[in-house]
Amino acid sequence: MTATPPSDPVPLPATPVCRPATVAVHAGRPGHVTGRPANPPVLFSSTYRAADGASGPGDRVYGRWDNETWEAFESALGALEGGAALVFASGMAAIAAALDEVPPGGVVVVPRHAYSGTLGLVTDRVAAGLLTARHVDIADTAEVTAAAQDADLVWVESPTNPMLEVADLPAVIAAAHAAGARVAVDNTFATPLLLRPLEHGADLVVHSVTKYLAGHSDVVLGACVTAGPDAGEPARQLFGRLLRRRTMHGAIPGPMEVWLALRGLRTLHLRVERAGANAAELARRLSGHPAVLQVRHPSLPTDPGHERAARQLGGFGAIVSVEVAGGATGAERVASATRLWLHATSLGGVESSLERRRRHAAEAPTVPENLLRLSVGVEDVEDLWADLDQALRTTLEP
Repeated sequence: MTATPPSDPVPLPATPVCRPATVAVHAGRPGHVTGRPANPPVLFSSTYRAADGASGPGDRVYGRWDNETWEAFESALGALEGGAALVFASGMAAIAAALDEVPPGGVVVVPRHAYSGTLGLVTDRVAAGLLTARHVDIADTAEVTAAAQDADLVWVESPTNPMLEVADLPAVIAAAHAAGARVAVDNTFATPLLLRPLEHGADLVVHSVTKYLAGHSDVVLGACVTAGPDAGEPARQLFGRLLRRRTMHGAIPGPMEVWLALRGLRTLHLRVERAGANAAELARRLSGHPAVLQVRHPSLPTDPGHERAARQLGGFGAIVSVEVAGGATGAERVASATRLWLHATSLGGVESSLERRRRHAAEAPTVPENLLRLSVGVEDVEDLWADLDQALRTTLEP
């Protein structure tokens, strides 16, 4: 099998270059040909009829190698991120493939606050003697720059999970490259609608497709995106290595899940816009709530990451983190008292959810015990506020 990045098989209609909302709707569809369907089909097959003689590049041979449904989704996500995408069985599978780029005994720079699965996987590899980790405040560019010296990979989340710290992404990427390190950016929170890390020079983008890209809390998927084939041989080789890892490690997705994710992607721009507007309004109201001690959201002028987010992001995102009165007990009381807000660990769905992150042993110990991470959905903001307000007031009761 020849590892080559896929390209969008059909140019987008109307104009050669379309804005992201149009790309989300049209990329990865069959062409405008009479009698062809508007949507790509979901293809269920592990087996294909072999070509006569030796197989060659482009021959479809076996279901672990490729699938037309994967390619439609990869085409759409690649167009949104401005690169070449590969879909994986889960976000963790994509993260693991990206961390495999660190050679044995290598050094990875990782945010102190990040997705607990990423931190857990790094911890496991450190314990196994496979790599050395340097944990940094990703918003402190000087600290990141110092840690990047002789490192192999700098891992970035911006905003971070769940503390919502915002990195100076261009500066971090430039410093990492100057030190000879690659840069991988987990873009799950921002989505390509708000941030396109490849445009800032990142080498690799990772997504938990489960979250905003699919958007309906019904699939588990991940993705890696590299710069496209026009970016040169290093990008093509990186794509090829990731493709080989997916194939040889069996980290392949089911076609039905990928088809659902592609359907969810069609409304990404609408969901990101509505959820982001809801989050900004809730963050503003929460800042004055008597049961709330601190609000973290880049839309707030008082947030440490506000200026960077305003400069780098196309919006502020739909995650809000709050520290509530009453410590861990108060936070748990709020989570159990909501009626609309779903008490759940995932995020990025159309429905709003919340969780006390330190209930998980794998969460970073520097995350406050009373911090609630709110994943704001697309419901009416007044209903969300009424439910959240009544739940927060339980912490003020004797």
